[in-house]
Amino acid sequence: MTYRAEQPNHSRTGEAERAERVGRVGRAGLTGNVGRDERAEREQAREFFAVRAADWDSRFPDDGPRYAEAVAALGLASGDFVLDAGCGTGRALPRLRAAVGPEGTVLGLDLTPEMLREALAHRAEAGLVNGDVCHLPLRDGTLDAVFGAGLISHLPDPPADLRELARVTRPGGVLALFHPIGRAALAARHGRELTPDDLRAEPNLRPQLAAAGWRLTHYTDTDDRYLALATRSS
Repeated sequence: MTYRAEQPNHSRTGEAERAERVGRVGRAGLTGNVGRDERAEREQAREFFAVRAADWDSRFPDDGPRYAEAVAALGLASGDFVLDAGCGTGRALPRLRAAVGPEGTVLGLDLTPEMLREALAHRAEAGLVNGDVCHLPLRDGTLDAVFGAGLISHLPDPPADLRELARVTRPGGVLALFHPIGRAALAARHGRELTPDDLRAEPNLRPQLAAAGWRLTHYTDTDDRYLALATRSS
């Protein structure tokens, strides 16, 4: 399934203004205001990825071209500030750096320290932060774009987490929710069937994004790719 709409308009901000809007990036307080159940779900996600971090990339060696296509779909320009939310081992970071150029800013954020240790191989391309999308260490309207590979399936509180991503993104900025295979193929890989309440399905995702301050502009769900693009509403 593919849905397309108009392309977002990318207005630019100066580097000095961008730097002023960026908050202090650190580890303290990144999981504040999280309920007990959400903390438990986040801990489960952290444990799941921790034991798989070392060989994660070798398990999926053919995903590179689809990552490149998804990054290209963001329409990044030189000087942009982009967040890789749930960056994992950093597979997208070199491509994001190439898209924004030396004048741009790339930040990789992940909940799992073991994944970030693998991502250190890309530290020349991006800053790396151990943190959570529920409480981002960024000021309002800082980002031009957010890239989230496999992110949406691991959000314990999608409405709140999508709102937090909207908070730190400027009006007109772009969110890419990506997976290198589609929903049906991923469900088959895990021995499951798709259910009507799957958040990644277009009828469910669109209102969730809208309520959080995003407007869905593109939706693709095929065996070899899942990609939803949304623009930050004014």
